[in-house]
Amino acid sequence: QEPLLESGGGSVQAGGSLRLSCAASGYTHGTYCMAWFRQAPGKGRDWVAQIDLYARTTYADSVRGRFIIQKDNGQSTLYLQMASLKPEDTAMYYCAAKMSAPCNLYWANFDYWGQGAQVTVSS
Repeated sequence: QEPLLESGGGSVQAGGSLRLSCAASGYTHGTYCMAWFRQAPGKGRDWVAQIDLYARTTYADSVRGRFIIQKDNGQSTLYLQMASLKPEDTAMYYCAAKMSAPCNLYWANFDYWGQGAQVTVSS
């Protein structure tokens, strides 16, 4: 069983919306921080948004006001609601879990990763 499993990616025109989901398994019980990262072809893995154990959220400047990160503790699911999508949002999106405090922006500090969900935004 994969620790994290994303779904909900797809193709959309600029200005459209998508919602990504990330289902967490028992491996991630007790997670302190969950986050979304993205990686465009030929580029590094960039932090997008995060939510901690106390539901405090933080966003990258590039997505603030357009994306919303949420978690459903009962269903052990993390979401990324994306609106007003732009072509530059095109990337593979990954959810990640960090077991201990604090949350931070560096991908290498996260303990578990999903397999990724492709988001493609056309102009």
